[in-house]
Amino acid sequence: MDQFARTQLLLGVDAMNKLKNSRVAVFGVGGVGGYSVEALARSGVGAVDLIDDDKVCLTNINRQIIADVKTIGKYKVDVARDRILSINPRCKVTTYQCFYLPQNAKDFDFSQYDYVIDAVDTVTAKINLVMQANESGVPVISSMGAGNKLDPTAFVVSDIYKTDVCPLAKVMRRELKKRNIKKLKVVYSKEKPLVPIEDESISCRSHCVCPPGAERKCTDRRAIPGSVAFVPSVVGLIIAGEVIKDLIK
Repeated sequence: MDQFARTQLLLGVDAMNKLKNSRVAVFGVGGVGGYSVEALARSGVGAVDLIDDDKVCLTNINRQIIADVKTIGKYKVDVARDRILSINPRCKVTTYQCFYLPQNAKDFDFSQYDYVIDAVDTVTAKINLVMQANESGVPVISSMGAGNKLDPTAFVVSDIYKTDVCPLAKVMRRELKKRNIKKLKVVYSKEKPLVPIEDESISCRSHCVCPPGAERKCTDRRAIPGSVAFVPSVVGLIIAGEVIKDLIK
């Protein structure tokens, strides 16, 4: 008997062994990626790589599973690693305190992964992740825009070329087509993005609360999206579910 016994009742012994012997890389351990990591750990995945340069911020608490008043200022990959090991001490966790970009892509051997989760924010990083995974023959799933959304039931799993409405998906379709990428599994929302309320009294532009030493601050963004607890979490869990189903096929 172990902590995954209830999962084994549904998936069976062979599937659990596949998960135990799988290695998944999660790029971006924020609102979406954090919940994906949580579900991977609770499903018995045997090795997880965590890639993120960010530290937990006060404004992360409303939606990120690794964020609370005790983890503010800590590196997200470190907090996520500790959560994984508290769930499954036998899991092999590798952390990278860096922001993935084409410039450091060579630091990652994608061929060692059984699956790649793209939960990063920038188009440049997302495109390069997809290309690297494709070149290595590794399955990849990408999160499209989860910010400025309120309807968790509007998210669906689709191929990137069958998406609509989502502005990020539109950019990704165009850029991947240029690069001759034929397909990409994504989770995206059919809900039109909302326009955040402009409120200077709580704006990060004038009231930055990013931890000291943070590599990238909210104020560096062109636009700061609004978000809620029940949207990024759903996206992250949907992504993890797809990964688990694919790994045990």
